[in-house]
Amino acid sequence: METFIAFWNILKKDIRNYYLKPPNISWGIIFPLSWTLIQFIRSSGDIGIVELLPGLMAMSILFGTTSMLAVTITFEKRSKSFDRLLLAPISISILVSAKILGAILFGIVNAFVPVVFAAFLADLSGVNWGLTLISVVLIAVTSALLGLLVAVSVREVFEAQTLSNFFRFPMLFLCGLFIPIDKLPVILKPISFCLPLTYGADMLNSGIIHNSSFNILFSFVIMLLFMVLLFYLCKRNIEKKWIL
Repeated sequence: METFIAFWNILKKDIRNYYLKPPNISWGIIFPLSWTLIQFIRSSGDIGIVELLPGLMAMSILFGTTSMLAVTITFEKRSKSFDRLLLAPISISILVSAKILGAILFGIVNAFVPVVFAAFLADLSGVNWGLTLISVVLIAVTSALLGLLVAVSVREVFEAQTLSNFFRFPMLFLCGLFIPIDKLPVILKPISFCLPLTYGADMLNSGIIHNSSFNILFSFVIMLLFMVLLFYLCKRNIEKKWIL
């Protein structure tokens, strides 16, 4: 019971102090909306709104979760509040879970901002909402863990954002969101297969436009393996840098 109370208080503090701030709420709306307009204008109407949704949703999750964790973790490290959390009588696993859950929820909300706008412009009756929701959650969890892994490795916010961009932007173009994997140069395909977003985006494509490159169960299992691996790396990094 005490563990749950500690978990809830950490999550509640993060949501109140970071995620519910007006700039973050507006950014969560404006960022997906601006990308939606950019992609729609760029396509000159040749690509439908529904075809754009998987990429826009995945992009909104990736940038939303990683950007927020870069701010929250590095800010708390500078103010020493993160060090005080490490002294709390809870396990590192519970602490990591509590810190990323706020970012996961923020990413999920961001993901459905383009869906709300698309609902007014296109017919979404053919979308498999169950598979889409599962895909969104998996992408949000892996993206949050990637953001946490970067955030605990640096000292300043700008360092976290800069380091995040080294994997965020290449990931967008290598995971099959905007360029099909089979059209990538041969030398880049192995890199694409090593990115968690590749499999999450493929599940999104299957749920929304019913087009996928991998078996759904295979992608699901790979995403779970990435979650376990990234969680372990985050936990080990925190223990190595602040405890041991």
